[in-house]
Amino acid sequence: MISKNQIKYIRSLETKKGRSKNRTFAAEGPKVVADLMALMQPQMIVATQEWYDQNPSVRVEEGNVVVTEDELRKVSFLQHPQQVLAVFPIRGGGEHVVDDKQLYLALDGVQDPGNLGTIIRIADWFGITRVFCSRDTADVYNPKVIQATMGSVARVDVVYVDLAELFGSLPEGYPVYGTFLDGEDIYKKPLTSHGIIVMGNEGKGISPAIGELVNNRLLIPNFPKGRDTADSLNVAIATAITCSEFRRG
Repeated sequence: MISKNQIKYIRSLETKKGRSKNRTFAAEGPKVVADLMALMQPQMIVATQEWYDQNPSVRVEEGNVVVTEDELRKVSFLQHPQQVLAVFPIRGGGEHVVDDKQLYLALDGVQDPGNLGTIIRIADWFGITRVFCSRDTADVYNPKVIQATMGSVARVDVVYVDLAELFGSLPEGYPVYGTFLDGEDIYKKPLTSHGIIVMGNEGKGISPAIGELVNNRLLIPNFPKGRDTADSLNVAIATAITCSEFRRG
């Protein structure tokens, strides 16, 4: 049985203030929790008996609670709870290191938690293990972001930085890519195996200040050319298309 204090504590993790105060975040669902447990020890597990039966190595002891489905709904951030919710410690800020052998993503003001989580999942799929985020990008530990990553947050390092300072510290000529309406056709432009791919805000795109630091401007063209079409692509979809082209060669 879960206590009122435990319920209050878990619900506090819905806000960035609560997560920052406790230095913890919540993850839900068998897959997301399992992927995170492979890398870090949960502080607390709230799960149905069915989940514990399927995970006999996890003991019901101090910090871990067996709950009914009705009790799980009281703490879940999902419309349909999925057997288990676990509370994990927030990791350190991550490294700001950039080298000339890796491909990175940089997010400039991505606001929607679902988009951020999906982008982290895309990065994981395409072997990008570090994502740099501007300070005004959504919080990676938001429950909606964690859920949208489907466990990929366990394998991708998300680092919040001043993007202008980061780009300013790069070696001269280091490839920084971004998508623009006046860029070169991504399907025709030669792409490097390393560099930073910048993706912008859902409504405004890449900010002017960061855009000035992009030395490779790309365009994802619509088809056929000149046809009336949507104004833009969803940022997560644009990220998937762009990463796919970088990995295609």
